[in-house]
Amino acid sequence: MRGVPEVSDADFATEVIGSGLPVLVEFTADWCPPCRQMAPVLSALAAREEGRLKVVQLNVDANPDTTHAYKVLSMPTFIVFRDGEPLRSMVGARPGRRLLAELEEVL
Repeated sequence: MRGVPEVSDADFATEVIGSGLPVLVEFTADWCPPCRQMAPVLSALAAREEGRLKVVQLNVDANPDTTHAYKVLSMPTFIVFRDGEPLRSMVGARPGRRLLAELEEVL
């Protein structure tokens, strides 16, 4: 299973805001056990939805500007962006089925 690519403050505008596809961003941290639990779920989701949805991670400790801009306080936080706009925010780890169902509402 391939990993989910990381984005940073420096390339967030290009990779997320400027993306032609909807983007699911996981705001994560190395010290966050629920974030680590989500890794295989996100990898599977990225593979399943390839060409329809882009899935990326942003490390909150290394990228404070973007973290503060979207008022992320808890990890993991998931924000779906489409056409450069945040559409939905979800906080906390969740099973893959539930995450997929929540994404279907906005994709």
